[in-house]
Amino acid sequence: MDQRTGLRAYRGGEARTDMDDWIARRGLAVVDRERLHALSARSDLKGWLQTGSHLGAIGVTTAGLALSPYSLPALWLPILLLHGVLINCLYAGLHECSHWTAFRTKRLNDGFGHLFGFVTLNPFLTDRWSHFAHHRATHDPLRDPELIGTKPYTTSRYLWDLAGVSFWARRIRAILRTACALDLNEAYWLTDAQSRWVVREARIHIAFWVLIGALSLGLASWAAVIFWLAPLLATKVLHQLQNTGEHTGLEHQPDTFRNTRTLIGPAPMRWLVWNMSYHTAHHCFPGVPFHALPALHREIERGLDHPVPARGYLEAQRDILAALSAQRSARRA
Repeated sequence: MDQRTGLRAYRGGEARTDMDDWIARRGLAVVDRERLHALSARSDLKGWLQTGSHLGAIGVTTAGLALSPYSLPALWLPILLLHGVLINCLYAGLHECSHWTAFRTKRLNDGFGHLFGFVTLNPFLTDRWSHFAHHRATHDPLRDPELIGTKPYTTSRYLWDLAGVSFWARRIRAILRTACALDLNEAYWLTDAQSRWVVREARIHIAFWVLIGALSLGLASWAAVIFWLAPLLATKVLHQLQNTGEHTGLEHQPDTFRNTRTLIGPAPMRWLVWNMSYHTAHHCFPGVPFHALPALHREIERGLDHPVPARGYLEAQRDILAALSAQRSARRA
């Protein structure tokens, strides 16, 4: 099982109070401690470059949607799809902010984390604390928050999740129930104080939803739907290629060098997901910031005595669907 280590020095010079710097049990046998220390250096500059380029791209697609005539769907529809993917992939930025690795300055991580969390319908503190538990119990059906309370995949369940339909249903339901202080007893990873925070956070998000809805009605404006909600909800399938590909179909043993998949894709895709395609490297050494993950991946490949699970995005989906199909055939036999 992953465990915390003494490598807790925060490069931003601020005290750490949450558990984001733990590494794989075999980690220091694979990557030298000094090399890991060097790779763990945060950077405000690199954080700003990644964040600025991502938000800048969203600005471009927003302008494209605003200027494209709706009588020409061949023009605005591709822009809409790209716009939605860019918004969905802000979750990768939220994820880095959760680990305090997007920026060296802690308040920048927290500030952008809350912003990205609202835009992607992922309340930031709720996601941060759940995500830490996911790291500590990766792919454990009884303790991983991503698996607790979910039914095992069948082909149809998987396709609904891949398309984003069941994903959004779970997400919105969770926010609403959290706002009502329901189901918190199932979140074993939350302290009493954190439970109060996540309830407050969910209520704040819902209050902003109501405010945006009221302003939209008052102004007779569809802007929130056109530029935010419709693209976000409709294009989740492309972001789900990353999400579902990270662990699905891998073994449930407590070894992050084996239960976490690296996804192979072109440079634009790596930029889009903030290098989370190097997911094995991230899970084994979550204190290493996004911009150092390619180098960390190469270090792991040199230090391991076996390859990490690695597939292309579509290859991973093919493998997952083939495994689900084989399970269905075995049940029928």
